[in-house]
Amino acid sequence: MARPDTGSGDPAGDGERLFISDLHLAPERPETVARFLDFLAGRARRAERLYILGDLFDAWIGDDDDTQPYPQIRTALRALTDSGTACRLLHGNRDFLIGRAFARDTGCTLLRDPTLIRLRGERVLLMHGDLLCTDDVAYQRFRRRVRNPLVRRLFLWRSLARRRAQAADYRRRSGSATAAKTAASMDVSQPTVARFMRRHVADRLIHGHTHRPADHAFTLDGHPVLRQVLAEWHPERGEVLVADAGGWRREPV
Repeated sequence: MARPDTGSGDPAGDGERLFISDLHLAPERPETVARFLDFLAGRARRAERLYILGDLFDAWIGDDDDTQPYPQIRTALRALTDSGTACRLLHGNRDFLIGRAFARDTGCTLLRDPTLIRLRGERVLLMHGDLLCTDDVAYQRFRRRVRNPLVRRLFLWRSLARRRAQAADYRRRSGSATAAKTAASMDVSQPTVARFMRRHVADRLIHGHTHRPADHAFTLDGHPVLRQVLAEWHPERGEVLVADAGGWRREPV
């Protein structure tokens, strides 16, 4: 059974840590799926640990979904973890139903959101990022409702066909709702960022979700800190944040 990471730390060493998020893998995005599979079979195997910070999938309706390319992706993740690269996975707002069966099949470890790790002298806070978007009150209310354990169980009891239809309907309605919102309301709230970083005494915050990759340096309680936003993957490009003995950098994939 996958155990949540409680923030006890990242083992010391000079091995690479890779951070990615927001791949939104789906049957209708074969180019992005192929890019990810190539990444797992190549670049990721040179790393000591891979962190996927949510929305690996565009929609996840349960670990029993056998629609391609999901079985292929599970097999590729298992091959990665069997090769010696550890994989840590955070839930995103699109794939929060990833469960223990997926973790067991792939060898990935599910993390809590947020999770604190200690990496080369820094306290690094890992999040998907949607918890930081507190100006979007309607979304935060929806998030609390759909993540209620009873609501999740009721959804997963339904047939695959019903779940697929409901997920497709949700994506259509979500697209319409997003189009009606302002860009500012869907970005992170700086006071919320400060609250999370202060609570965890974090030097660095890494998250995805907003699809606005950038490095934001600021001062918190008299100390310099950094918020790094990961990039969304597209058919023509992807990006990974790398941490190794030489420091931090972004690499195209």
